Amino acid sequence: MQAIARDIYIEDQYPGVTLGAIPLTHGLIQVDAPPSPEDGRAWRAALLNLSSSSERLLINLDAHPDRTLGARAMDCTVLAHEKAAAVFRSRPTTFKAQGEETGADWESIPGLGNVRWVPPELTFSQEMTLHWGDITVVVEHHPGPAVGASWVILPELKVVFIGDAVMRGQPPFLSNADIPAWQETLKLLGSPAYRGWQVVSGRGGLVNADHIRTQADFLKQAQNKIEKLAQKKSSLEALENLATTLLGEFKVPASRQHKYIRRLRYGIYQYYIRHYQPSGRTTGEE
Repeated sequence: MQAIARDIYIEDQYPGVTLGAIPLTHGLIQVDAPPSPEDGRAWRAALLNLSSSSERLLINLDAHPDRTLGARAMDCTVLAHEKAAAVFRSRPTTFKAQGEETGADWESIPGLGNVRWVPPELTFSQEMTLHWGDITVVVEHHPGPAVGASWVILPELKVVFIGDAVMRGQPPFLSNADIPAWQETLKLLGSPAYRGWQVVSGRGGLVNADHIRTQADFLKQAQNKIEKLAQKKSSLEALENLATTLLGEFKVPASRQHKYIRRLRYGIYQYYIRHYQPSGRTTGEE
C-alpha cells in the first residue's frame, strides 16, 4: 500500500484494478475492489487499522467486472453512477466465469466459480459530495470508457481517481466506449483545471500529462482506423488485423500478448457493431 497524500492510499499489487483507500473521521472510503475473493479478504485485512470507525463505503468507478466482482467481499455499502447501476439490471444475478474472452484481468484468475453480483445501493446522476471528515470527497460522472464511468476527486489535496480514463502501458477496453466523450474527458484532465494534481489511473497507478496525451492519441488513431474500415464495410478479418496493428503501439511483455490482443479484438468488434451496425447484436456488456 502506497501513501500518495495525507490519508490517501493506493494499492496496485492485486490482479485487476488499482485500488484506493481514504480513511476519514466518519469512516473508510474505498475505491474499487480486487476481483478475486481471496485478494478481497487480504485487502480488507490490510485496511483494518486505517480507520477507527466501522463505517465503510465502496465506490465503483464503473461496472467493469474487474472492479465490481469483488464488491461482495468488501461487505459494505456500494456507490456508483446510475448508469453503472443500470448495467447490473441487465446481468444475471450470479456471475459465471465462462464465455468469450474479453482480455479482462479477471479471466486469468483461477477458481472464481459462481459469484453473486452486488448492485450499487447508492447512485447519483452527475455529482455527489461526501462529507465524512475534513477532506471533501466528490464523485463525478465522466463518461467515455463506459457510460457510468466516474471519478473520485479530492479538491483540497489535489488528488483524483480516474478509473479507466487513462490506462498506462496497456490497451484500453473499447467494447462499451464512447470515444468522442472519452476525448472530451481527457481534454478536461489535461487542462489547467488539473495541473499539478496527482492523477490515479484505475490500471497503472499514478499517471502524468504524457500518459494522458498518449491515451488521447491512441483513441484518435483507433477511431480513425475503425471509421475507415466501416466506410469500406470491411470483414471481421480486417477488424482482427486492426487489433494486431494497434497493439503495436504498446510495449507489451510476451506473457500479456494474448490477453491484450483478445482485449483489442473483442473491443474493436463490439465498438464497430454498436456504432456502425446499430441493428447488430453485441455478445456482452464488458
